Amino acid sequence: MRANTWAGRNKVKVRDVPDPKILNKRDAIVRITSTAICGSDLHLVNGYVPTMQDGDVMGHEFMGEVIEVGSAVPAEKLRVGDRVVVPFPIACGACGACTAQLYSCCENSNPNAGIAEKMFGHPVAGIFGYSHLTGGFAGGQAQYARVPFADVGPLKIESDLTDEQVLFLSDILPTGYMGAEMCDIQSSDVVAVWGAGPVGQFAMDSARVLGAAKVIAIDKEPYRLQMAERAGHIPVNFEEVDVRSRLLELTGGRGPDKCIDAVGLEATHGSAHIAAYDHLKQAVRSESDRPHALRQAIMSCRSGGVVSVIGVYGGLVDKFPAGAWMNRSLTLRTGQCHVQRYMKPLLQRIERGEIDPTRIITHTLPLDDASRGFDIFKNKQEDCEKVVLKP
Repeated sequence: MRANTWAGRNKVKVRDVPDPKILNKRDAIVRITSTAICGSDLHLVNGYVPTMQDGDVMGHEFMGEVIEVGSAVPAEKLRVGDRVVVPFPIACGACGACTAQLYSCCENSNPNAGIAEKMFGHPVAGIFGYSHLTGGFAGGQAQYARVPFADVGPLKIESDLTDEQVLFLSDILPTGYMGAEMCDIQSSDVVAVWGAGPVGQFAMDSARVLGAAKVIAIDKEPYRLQMAERAGHIPVNFEEVDVRSRLLELTGGRGPDKCIDAVGLEATHGSAHIAAYDHLKQAVRSESDRPHALRQAIMSCRSGGVVSVIGVYGGLVDKFPAGAWMNRSLTLRTGQCHVQRYMKPLLQRIERGEIDPTRIITHTLPLDDASRGFDIFKNKQEDCEKVVLKP
């Protein structure tokens, strides 16, 4: 089959790789009809997530048709011919974490748990196409994929919704929604979102759906801010204004009630010398992550507010404002998304027309053009917000 693979830092390559096979009685094989490039895929391509190997199949946002199921998958759960969206965390459904619906912390799905434990203190779940740190599972930017624990993960789509309407239930829509949900939004709340990429856009939409009085979008790319503004959110360009000062203006001097970091470890800063400082530290590996957005969210949030972190972080940061966090009674909440928890409720919101996931799609390309898709997405060319690939 054809698959998009990691080929070294700053390089991906579509190659012929072996077709996946059933390896466990709870597996399924899915013929992929749509897949996507995620912002966190860029962390792999840029070399900031360790343990990637040449030839690893990338991608963790995918859906398609079930063509084979293992003997232990109950027919009422999954059958050949079912149309499914596959969540990016691989979860067993039975461990302590899964029982608590903390699916991205599954204790049984990562065969390389020892590596993750050394990195993070405790193991994390397996993830499709996201390095050997999270299990080394082949990803979904391919014609076919093996889905472990197929009786737990995939969501059957039994309506006539298009792939584009439901594909992002695999990751970015639940991730954005969880970011907003962790804020405990009240009807009077002003919510500020750092990052107007796909996850940030969905965090903004989710904050609105959950009742926020005002949602602010913070980014530097005009086309992203325009997309957010068209959706009813207030744009703030961090290259044109001082973010904290502007947020104080928009909130009567109090700061946002809730702040969401939808950027993560490759954040940039409006001040050239500050941006250069963290770029240099990251380049020489004296820190693994650039936490500009996280620092700014903590310093901007009103006292007693909530900072919700859904942007991916992978290791260590410098100059974390622990004093502001502790002394101003801020609540910091975070986590890789527990996608399985949110898929059905969000599907219902899509069916009711409360959220339109298609609004962020700017490019649809054949799988063989994946390298071009990564290039325009990474370099923000052609006003690229989200790339969907068709195998």
